[in-house]
Amino acid sequence: MSADSATSDLVGPEPAQPGKIKAFLRLVMIEHSVFALPFAYIAAFTAMYQQDRHIHWWPLLLVTVCMVGLRTFAMAANRIIDREIDARNPRTASRELVTGAVSVRSAWTGALVAVVVFLGAAALLNPLCLALAPVAVVPMVVYPYGKRFTNFPHAILGLAQAIGPVGAWLAITGSWSWDAVILGLAVGIWIGGFDLIFACQDVRADRAHGVKSVPARFGIPAALHGARACHAVTMALLVWYALATGAGVFFWVGLVIVAGAFLYEHTIVRPHDLSRLNRAFFSVNGFIGMALFVCALLDLVVRGLTP
Repeated sequence: MSADSATSDLVGPEPAQPGKIKAFLRLVMIEHSVFALPFAYIAAFTAMYQQDRHIHWWPLLLVTVCMVGLRTFAMAANRIIDREIDARNPRTASRELVTGAVSVRSAWTGALVAVVVFLGAAALLNPLCLALAPVAVVPMVVYPYGKRFTNFPHAILGLAQAIGPVGAWLAITGSWSWDAVILGLAVGIWIGGFDLIFACQDVRADRAHGVKSVPARFGIPAALHGARACHAVTMALLVWYALATGAGVFFWVGLVIVAGAFLYEHTIVRPHDLSRLNRAFFSVNGFIGMALFVCALLDLVVRGLTP
């Protein structure tokens, strides 16, 4: 009997729709949009400031829909593709696709709805966004396969996340911006760095089952050193972005806060003590995104950005 059939016998053939939706949202960890959205908003608001110093609410809403839609698709595809690997790892064995709380069919349905919403929102923005939208989908699918063929899947994740600020800028202006690329690289290297930290907790399972990652191949100390290097580069890129966009004092205050958060993150996670890894991954990195966004928005408002 398949996992889906067994689950159907236990919970009935047609679970209540709200329960299905709730389980799917748990599957894709919708609350983790906090990691990528703030930087897309920084790019969008900066582009608005440079364009005419006015906030354009409709494009901003569409940027939000694009970000959440693409991220939801990426997470669902990740969970579907990795469900057999997840089943063999004690940390991930309770995920919804492994336990049967969400069926593979339901996960694919949710993923397809999310990608259609993403493409639809991109089409409403401008022709360039629509033309480039399918390109943005590719790394989202490649990433979960990355751990099967490279020791550096974290770099693929970073590339996928770097798309957000670039896409947000394109959404507002309809034209390319190297300033947005600088911010995108900062975001991608930041997220790739903390994925190096996060992967440390799976070293034993990854080595046992042939899953590739920097910690599994080179060890936890090397991964943590790599994460520190990534976050040093992130800070350098954020400084470059501030200079390139003529940022004001509040943005620089935000950078000081981010630097402090990075230092804290790397003092609480050590090669032989991963007990506070979740605090570093979820709490500190969520704080970094929100703190810099608040400071960046305040800076733009003080300098003349208006509703």
